[in-house]
Amino acid sequence: MEPPERIELLECSFDRVTMGSAVEHCVAWCKAPRASHVVLTANAAVLCAKRRDPELEAACRNADLVVPDGVAVVWASRLAGDPLPERIAGVDFMAALMQAASEHGLRVYFLGAKQEVLDTLLQRYRVEYPGAVIAGTRNGYFEEAEHAGIVEEIRAAEPHMLFVGMPSPFKEVWCERHRERLNVPVIMGVGGSFDVHAGYIKRAPRWLQSLGMEWSWRLAMEPRKMWKRYLYTNTEFMWLTADLVAKRRLGLRRRKAA
Repeated sequence: MEPPERIELLECSFDRVTMGSAVEHCVAWCKAPRASHVVLTANAAVLCAKRRDPELEAACRNADLVVPDGVAVVWASRLAGDPLPERIAGVDFMAALMQAASEHGLRVYFLGAKQEVLDTLLQRYRVEYPGAVIAGTRNGYFEEAEHAGIVEEIRAAEPHMLFVGMPSPFKEVWCERHRERLNVPVIMGVGGSFDVHAGYIKRAPRWLQSLGMEWSWRLAMEPRKMWKRYLYTNTEFMWLTADLVAKRRLGLRRRKAA
């Protein structure tokens, strides 16, 4: 399968894919000779944080498939004159990949979240995606000294897909750091998607998502945890986008003058 076209946005390479074509690429990797591929869902927070985190920057740069997990990122691409087709939210992408795993009989491993969340998630998934094979699970409460052992457990389970339900930047850095040893065709960090799919966290209504305001719903749900992150991240992202637009307009004027 031909690799998708890539664009540069805010010093990050994004693949010009739809949800359907992104899933097709992942399934193709699962059916090809075994090799590791990292899928990265980049939102405004990731694009801002990687400017100060060399390991996160490297994880973004080395990812095999990068999709925009946020309407704000899609809007920024349009303002930059190189639009991405659509938002591909990690929580929706995970559901689409699970459907593909069920249809193709693929093996799936889940790493992250509390044990009770994992247990509920698996109960639901066995009903919703009966064709998917649960290769293994591990909750997200472990020490750094356990990393190597967990990697070996996952490698031995031979999953086609590994979903890492951990926060940023841990999930991006961890997936990149261990990608070769894991030897999993599709490695994807999904943040809090386990909690959403298991029913422990209620997602924002569709109309709020379409307006690019899903962050406000999360802020309302967890104000103490999220207020500082959104205050600084949203402000920084707006500044970066405004600077991008200004540079584009300046470039257009210079080309016209020439």
